[in-house]
Amino acid sequence: MSGDIRDDAAHHRFELGADGGTALMYYRLEPGVITLMHTEVPPELGGQGIGSALVRGVLELVRARGLKVVAKCPFVAAYMGRHPQYNDLVK
Repeated sequence: MSGDIRDDAAHHRFELGADGGTALMYYRLEPGVITLMHTEVPPELGGQGIGSALVRGVLELVRARGLKVVAKCPFVAAYMGRHPQYNDLVK
């Protein structure tokens, strides 16, 4: 899934396109740490697991980049709480 995630560094956000819409996750990047600020899923894509797919893909990218995560976004924090396999990423 992380291969489907686009990093729009100019706008400080990750993007995942699905069914004609785009889910977004905004971030702030500092040396060694990425702060995940806010996740947006268009209403027409809600309830389809798009937000969870975006979070999962971003966390895999973060792991591959060797970064630690600060989850300011409640959706990301809740996802990470339900998926302990990402505990190693928490700063």
